[in-house]
Amino acid sequence: MRKAIGIDIGGTNIKAVLINEDGTVLNQLKSKTKGEVDGIWQEKIKNVLAEISKYTLDESIVIGLSAPGLANDSNTSISYLPNRLPGLENFNWSEYFGKPTSVLNDAHAALIAESTFGVLKNFNNAILVTLGTGVGGAILLEGKLYQGLAQMAGHLGHSITHSNNDEQSILGMPGSLEYALGNYSLEKRSHGKFKNTYTLLESARNGETFATWLWLDMMRNLSLSICSWINTFSPQAIVIAGGMTQAGDQLFNTLQDFIDLYEFRPKGKKTELLQAKYLDFSGAIGAGAFALKNSQQEITSI
Repeated sequence: MRKAIGIDIGGTNIKAVLINEDGTVLNQLKSKTKGEVDGIWQEKIKNVLAEISKYTLDESIVIGLSAPGLANDSNTSISYLPNRLPGLENFNWSEYFGKPTSVLNDAHAALIAESTFGVLKNFNNAILVTLGTGVGGAILLEGKLYQGLAQMAGHLGHSITHSNNDEQSILGMPGSLEYALGNYSLEKRSHGKFKNTYTLLESARNGETFATWLWLDMMRNLSLSICSWINTFSPQAIVIAGGMTQAGDQLFNTLQDFIDLYEFRPKGKKTELLQAKYLDFSGAIGAGAFALKNSQQEITSI
């Protein structure tokens, strides 16, 4: 059975998996990105690859890598990512690893993981949103990943929640969902009180008023965006992935309560709200699945 290594580069963590072609996870690991200085974080990823490669002797193994930003047309590098992870744009991963490497957007990879092996296996139309350092997304249309012009489709985090908020996302959008939810902006949004979502949720669970209000406001913003996507695409399911899914019921129950207020449900239609099977490893697993698919196409074309 063929195997793949999938690597997911985030602003906070690097995640890696070793999988079989049936989606079985043979090993996984997580490591801090260790800063965003060009040259340092790339070396960290090479170390991660070496570590997870110790668990297989298969020299035919393929490599997939997912990261924020837009992949180029040949899926060999990230061609565009402003203001984050210096050195990532147009970085040649195949040359760096010494082995062909398939590269794609991290949210697109998460959707591939869920539609190939996970909770979307039996769905044809769905939307996936990733909640972590930022907010990403991907769209499944008629059973296929919809990438759009320049592989840009699915930038759901850059949809607008409050246009009168001048704080811009990295794409220049004021009042974006990413700013309203992303871990990167929490310290500023909380007036310096919370440095990450984990500490915010802990305070909310303890009944702290400001933390509770801030979390509910985040969930209301997310629910309004989700209902806008439902009105636009009429998907069968919305899947939540990324590190914030570790909040469990505190996220899903609260979010569902708000969706119940706002979702348009003609003739009783209700879009399912699902948790990603692979949680915050979905990007890495999707990258591995993407590499397996690409390698199979190359074999078939020979």
